[in-house]
Amino acid sequence: MKHLPLVALLAASVCHAQTSSSVPKPPWARSSAPASSADNGSDIKVDVKLVNIFVTVTDEHGSPVGNLNKDNFQIFEDGHPQKISVFGKESELPLSIVLDIDTSLSTRKDLPLELASARRFAHAIIRPVDALSLYDFSEVVSQDVPFTADLKTIDHGIDRVHTGAATALYDAVFLGAQALETRQGRKVLVVITDGGDTVSQVNYHGALRAAQQAEAIVYSIIDVPIEASAGRDTGGEHALIQLSEDTGGKYYYASSITQLDQAFRAISDELRTQYLLAYYPSQRLADSDFRRLEVKLTGVPEASDYKARHRTGYYTSKSH
Repeated sequence: MKHLPLVALLAASVCHAQTSSSVPKPPWARSSAPASSADNGSDIKVDVKLVNIFVTVTDEHGSPVGNLNKDNFQIFEDGHPQKISVFGKESELPLSIVLDIDTSLSTRKDLPLELASARRFAHAIIRPVDALSLYDFSEVVSQDVPFTADLKTIDHGIDRVHTGAATALYDAVFLGAQALETRQGRKVLVVITDGGDTVSQVNYHGALRAAQQAEAIVYSIIDVPIEASAGRDTGGEHALIQLSEDTGGKYYYASSITQLDQAFRAISDELRTQYLLAYYPSQRLADSDFRRLEVKLTGVPEASDYKARHRTGYYTSKSH
């Protein structure tokens, strides 16, 4: 089991990438097209070609809608309409999941229930073409299971999860997103936590950017053992909610094993009923490396109250 602070883990990954050609280079060293360094050397500009958007559509009850077609969607980048070049229903693309579990002192009482629910989720969702990686985080972030579809390996990793004291929530999101960036297909990050962050070296904006660059959809399951607690830190909860919304995911509150299982089932249902939209951008703006995305629904029943969730944008540069 890997058990390293953030700096040590990043340093190890860089050294490994420099010494082994079989290991993917770190995100800041890769590009999908010819790149040129920025003047200050902090970013590498990347010519992004095909832009992928995974879209979840839900009805007025929050249930996934899976019977739409290409003509029901419109894409806008920075307010400009785009032509959909790729459309897919209930994508069969491989699914890569990072499962981040908070093991800090504040979650110790409910941890066995969370692990049992996470185990059931893994057994229900993982197919032979998919892969799951398990992380736990307290004052440090530990990778307990590298990406695998082997359920026995996942179970063994869940059995070895250990508890800690503080909470490095943003570090866990950052490292999980970084691990997903080199994966192919759909990428999902599921975070189980009570929402607090006390010791992260990465801030909220760094965690969000890493998730957006990795094209990772973030689902947050917020453990609230005492919902009316006056001393509860809601700042972390609000950050998780916003992070989930900005990446096209969703957040859930869970204070019992039943609610945990319901949240995992809802995530599983959504992942089986997603749409893939992709386009070649028709316009480039030079004043910002962030492109804002909007997906609108058209030709659906007026009374349907359908809602489309997706990532809110993407970056054209890779940040260190």
